[in-house]
Amino acid sequence: MKNKQAELIKQLTDKQLLHNLFLTQIILLMLALFLGIILFEDRSAFFELFMFDDLSILLIGVPAGVLVVVLDIILMKVTPPSYQDDGGINERIFGNLPYSMIFVVASVVAISEELLFRGVLQTHFGLLWTSIIFAAVHYRYLFNWFLFLNVLVLSFFIGFLFEWTDNIIVTIMAHFVIDFILGVLIREKNKKR
Repeated sequence: MKNKQAELIKQLTDKQLLHNLFLTQIILLMLALFLGIILFEDRSAFFELFMFDDLSILLIGVPAGVLVVVLDIILMKVTPPSYQDDGGINERIFGNLPYSMIFVVASVVAISEELLFRGVLQTHFGLLWTSIIFAAVHYRYLFNWFLFLNVLVLSFFIGFLFEWTDNIIVTIMAHFVIDFILGVLIREKNKKR
């Protein structure tokens, strides 16, 4: 299964890979909206998850995202490269993107994934099931135990932030910070080659 996925990805151009990423995020967003309509008793219950004037967004979301990135960088330095091997997908997505597009990609991914996983699923099915589903949705990591464990722990951490703050904007910010900084680091590493 892993080899089949790798072959499919190799056949895609970088532009097609990026389009598929956006398509996947649109599907996740539509799923979040559909499940949100079904699972929430009324719209106000869903919109109560959004607190834009909460200082936790900056005081918890941003530092939490930076902490994850720092830990990820440390793990990259102390573990074998094979532990970090996602098949080169992240390098292909972020390696040549302009910084403005890295910002867009990180924003779209953070918003769509957090709305579905924290806003809808965790609210109704709890942290454990949501974290397992989140890790499983990141399919390419299923074939690398280290990356799978990494994304599972990350999901629990972000889910904990949501439980702690009751604010989906905090988790969106943390997720955005992680993806944006790592995307920029991949871009910078690619420029040096």
